[in-house]
Amino acid sequence: MMVQRNSVFLRVLTIDLPVFLIICFTLAPYLWMALTSVTEKSKLFTDGPSLAGATLANYTRLFNTVGFGTNLRDSFIVAGGTVVVGLALAVPAAYAFSRFRFKGRRILMMQFLVINMFPLILLILPLFILMKSLGLVDTYLALIIANSTIAIPFSVWMMTSYINGIPRSLDEAAMTDGCTRFGALYRVVLPLCAPGIIATGVYIFITAWNEYLYALTLGGRNVKTITVAIQTLIGEYQIEWGLLTAGGIVGALPATVMFLFVQKHLIAGMTQGAVKG
Repeated sequence: MMVQRNSVFLRVLTIDLPVFLIICFTLAPYLWMALTSVTEKSKLFTDGPSLAGATLANYTRLFNTVGFGTNLRDSFIVAGGTVVVGLALAVPAAYAFSRFRFKGRRILMMQFLVINMFPLILLILPLFILMKSLGLVDTYLALIIANSTIAIPFSVWMMTSYINGIPRSLDEAAMTDGCTRFGALYRVVLPLCAPGIIATGVYIFITAWNEYLYALTLGGRNVKTITVAIQTLIGEYQIEWGLLTAGGIVGALPATVMFLFVQKHLIAGMTQGAVKG
């Protein structure tokens, strides 16, 4: 009995307590943001953030006065378009890297990683000149193409690892039954690597949703994502902390909710893929 109590105490001391402290440390900024966003401006600097007299005035001003709803729409269009373009190019490329052995394959795969080593600011000027010459500045297409340059290289690596886990014999069996190479990809490989496609799509969406430099440079009056809209809430002489924290909460909510929703489907998809494989 004493040994069991000691083991429980040791587990609480070495595992449960450190995890609890890490969670508190991680969630503390978000809790401060949430409290600040519902605190009246007159009480914010006197009493500090609190739930006493909580109000949704900052959220109302955010959508009615600042026009944050339009910025959310722009972010959804850009992030969703980047997911479509990224998956449409990354999945076939990953299938080719996984199933075929050709000259320069390893060099190309290494180049995908090398691209991610360079900071984004090096690509802003060439992309801006290119988009301006094509007349695409301040359009959704410009931001979708720019974000795809970030997302596609690593997405190819992610999808290649998932497709490598699917036996080649399944492709060969499908083609023996009359499927073409694309038919085998569509009917056999894609259903089995659905967890990988979902995980890659989530990665692309979050990357495009949180991107700031491209949105600031290639966007404008017509296309302004939430990352740029939140930055405009910081004035030259004062900062609207209530609006700023409310914008941060609203901006982080869609990606967080989507990830929590997809996480359940990810586990189900992995189990289903394991059974099929």
